[in-house]
Amino acid sequence: MLKRTSPGAMSQSMREHLFNVVLIEPEIGANTGNIGRTCVGLECKLHLVGKLGFSISDKQLRRAGLDYWPHLDFVHHASWDAWWGQVPDPSRVFFFSTKAQASHLETRFQKGDWLVFGKETKGLDSEILERHPDQIRRIPMTGPIRSLNVATAVAVVLFEGYRQITT
Repeated sequence: MLKRTSPGAMSQSMREHLFNVVLIEPEIGANTGNIGRTCVGLECKLHLVGKLGFSISDKQLRRAGLDYWPHLDFVHHASWDAWWGQVPDPSRVFFFSTKAQASHLETRFQKGDWLVFGKETKGLDSEILERHPDQIRRIPMTGPIRSLNVATAVAVVLFEGYRQITT
């Protein structure tokens, strides 16, 4: 497990995070950088799980996160099992997929929830979705697209959760 610690991340890790954002085998550094920036903006912790399609020190990753990356509290878990073992309440884990029936808008988010997103090219594996059918959520879309960009999807869900918690 690679855990990042910098002065900004250390002070943030001492506080309770709004949410835990989990990316399963992310493939594109720029998307992860954008997600990291959003996590900093809403005081969320970022969990990267499994094989990454880029290097943590990748220039595009840092460019997408700009100068906010040093403030990001994140951890890289080597495997699903290593990450899953860190989850204190599995009932507060939500998996996002275009295959879900329930909308994220129907969910009452709570501080500390775990929001899980799959890799850019395939989403979440069907095995994961089959194991957690009551915890799968989708973002409603009306236009002729397969899905949103993962960075956009994370932002949509985080800001809905933020809205619910702060209003």
